Order: sequence, then C-alpha cells, then structure tokens
Amino acid sequence: MNKSVLFDLDGTLLNRDASVEQFIAVQYDQLYPHLIHIPKIDYTNRFIELDCHGYVWKDKVYQNLVTQFEIETITWQALLNDYETQFQFHCVPFSNLVEMLNTLKQQGYLLGIISNGRGEFQNRAISGLGIQDYFDVILISEIEGVRKPTTEIFQRAMTRLGVLAQDSVFVGDNPDADILGAKSAGMRTIWKYSSQWLEAKEADVSIDDLSEIPSILELFDERQ
Repeated sequence: MNKSVLFDLDGTLLNRDASVEQFIAVQYDQLYPHLIHIPKIDYTNRFIELDCHGYVWKDKVYQNLVTQFEIETITWQALLNDYETQFQFHCVPFSNLVEMLNTLKQQGYLLGIISNGRGEFQNRAISGLGIQDYFDVILISEIEGVRKPTTEIFQRAMTRLGVLAQDSVFVGDNPDADILGAKSAGMRTIWKYSSQWLEAKEADVSIDDLSEIPSILELFDERQ
C-alpha cells in the first residue's frame, strides 16, 4: 500500500515558466532607470532564452545580458542578487496544488520534495508557494551533495520517511531526472505533462493536472 508521495519542484509543483515571466517583467519595471535603453520585450525574451528553463544558472544569464545590452549603470551581480532575493515573491503554483496536498495529507500520506538546484534558492521558492508545512522531508541536491537521477537521493528521502520503495510514488516532469531516476530506485512514477518533453515512456501514469493524483494513488493501491 502506498504510504508516501514525493515530488519534483520546478515544472511539477512550481509553474516555473510562468514564475520567470512574471518575475523578469517586474524586474525590468523596477530597474527601469538602468534598463531604459532596452525595449522591455527584448530584455524579457532574452532572459527567458538564456535561462533555458532553469538549466543555466543566472550568473551566466546576467553576465550575458549586461554584455549584449551594454548595461553600464548596474552590475550583473546586482541583477543576480535581485533575482535570488525577489524571485520567491513571484512563484506561481500549478492549478490545484494546495487542494491536492490537502487531500493527500488528509488521507495520511507522508509527503516529500526532491529537487535539483541550489539549497537556499529552492527553499525560498518552496516558501514562496506557501507549501513548506505540507512536507515531511525536503531534499535539495546542493545540500545533499547528490542529484537526480542518481538513485541515492531517492533512497535517502525514503529512508528519512521510514518507507520502502514499493510503498512510494514519485511525481515529476523530467523523463530522465525524475521518472527514470525514481524507477531505478524502485518507486512507482507519475509523469506531470510538460511542454518541454513529448512523453515519458517509462512512467506508470501520465497526468495533465495535479488534481488527478489522489485517484491515481487509489488505482495503484488496488493493483497491489
């Protein structure tokens, strides 16, 4: 019987694309005196391109922006600091996130997050979503010293929860880091649809909306 559900963060619980679009538009408006010579659409679009859905850390992104747009009155370090401290206030959840978490907690599931990324930044994002109190464990790769899809980080989370792999489900959007990684640890998997990837063939189930998760877990239990 399933006892725990673990989640990826970016692209699964956090609508990162929407969050980035919201943040970068606000950053431009707030720092307009420094960016006045750059059309807003050029600044925001180039940031999103350089960001590569979060796979390029923002020091490189801002260094490129400062060089390409010849920004002279504010440093890339200051832009990066603004990102690191202010992004948390622009975190957009996927639909039905809180409702789904409430349902799972009421049903007695242990919940966790396993996220690749920088520790302080990811913790701020989780706080920005206002969901930190739902989770019994939160593992972030920088803090743990190991990244998905390495089996160890999944096993470490289950050990801390005191559950076995056959009693655990992982929900994520990345077919390799999330789905294959969790499968290698012996977990059942739910793929959260992402426009970045066409499919995740190895996933046990695919979903479009987080609200589908409770009923999927019931089906898993029936099949055990």
